[in-house]
Amino acid sequence: MTNKLATVGTKTEAQERIDFITEPMEMLVATNITHNDTCTNLYDHRSWAQYFLPAVYSLICIVGLLGNVLALHVIWPNLKKINSTTLYSANLVVSDILFSLALPLRTVYYAKGFHWPMGEGLCKAVALLFYINMYAGVNFMTCLSVDRFIAVVLPLRFSRFRKVQKVRYICVAVWFVVLMQTLPLLSMPMTSVEKSGHITCMEYPNFEKIDNLPVMLIGAVMLGFGIPVITILVCYSALCSKLRLLAKSNKLTEKSGRSRKAIGVICTVILVFVVCYTPYHVDLLQYMIRKLRYKPDCSELHDFQISLHITVGLMNLNSCLDPFIYFFACKGYKKKVLRLLRKQVSMSFSSVVRTSPEGSSKDVFANDKIHMSSRSTQKERSSVLLSNGFEG
Repeated sequence: MTNKLATVGTKTEAQERIDFITEPMEMLVATNITHNDTCTNLYDHRSWAQYFLPAVYSLICIVGLLGNVLALHVIWPNLKKINSTTLYSANLVVSDILFSLALPLRTVYYAKGFHWPMGEGLCKAVALLFYINMYAGVNFMTCLSVDRFIAVVLPLRFSRFRKVQKVRYICVAVWFVVLMQTLPLLSMPMTSVEKSGHITCMEYPNFEKIDNLPVMLIGAVMLGFGIPVITILVCYSALCSKLRLLAKSNKLTEKSGRSRKAIGVICTVILVFVVCYTPYHVDLLQYMIRKLRYKPDCSELHDFQISLHITVGLMNLNSCLDPFIYFFACKGYKKKVLRLLRKQVSMSFSSVVRTSPEGSSKDVFANDKIHMSSRSTQKERSSVLLSNGFEG
């Protein structure tokens, strides 16, 4: 009897020891869960973000919209003699323009210190416009890289994929696939009322309660960024290698430097794409992997929020950098921009001549004509020309 009581007593002591060890761990886990559900520090960077982010997004919106509208103005007359490159470029420009149209309301949202007073419906509409055109742009850049690869490296074997009718179907398919990928956003909660009274829109914490979110986002990163970036790197690397071989086999091409210029443009395209899109997707990927391993606390979630706001802004920068690439890569775009600039210079000279008693209009315009002529010659020498090359 005494032995039995001793045994029971021993078990009780052992159980107490186990409880003594495990209870603090359980309390720690419970505390982390509570913190994640009721974090109050997620927007502590509001004080600087409400000035910095609107400035960045205003610049992106203005430059991106003006540059891409000009690009569409250049491409539109060429639609009569349309080819695969023109068609992909037109779709890319349209996606950049639509993307820029989603930015003004986001700018207002950031300026208000992460406050969205315009309702759930409009938040979802902006989110849909934002993500559809962002990933449509990625896919059309991928299509352009494959199109250039076929044109230069495999012009005979796969030339059928560059026929305008097939390219039209591919463009429709790209828009359809991106639409199917982003439509589920409509079923997700986009806004959330914070304890401070601010209504947030399109913020990561608003999605945290969705089941299997880490797995979904990791899959989205692989499909939306992983496959496109690998495709672009492989296609443009092969294209650069082919251009070097062509330059070596053709002394005139090597002397003119056309291949080097085309390779420079290609490297710029790759650099802009990688620099703009990689930080956001790597940031998202590493946090989702951490979420699969353990539950991050409020401090980690706040750091992730700050990094998201910065990397998303960097990713959006791509839409206003594209027009600068068009300027150096596309002869027609460059001509149109220079023509507009010369028109502005001529108008400025005209106003100066009207107000200046010393200047002769004939002399001024003669000098301007010589200056334009020399710039035109220089432009023709420095334009990127490649019969089977980057411009199509």
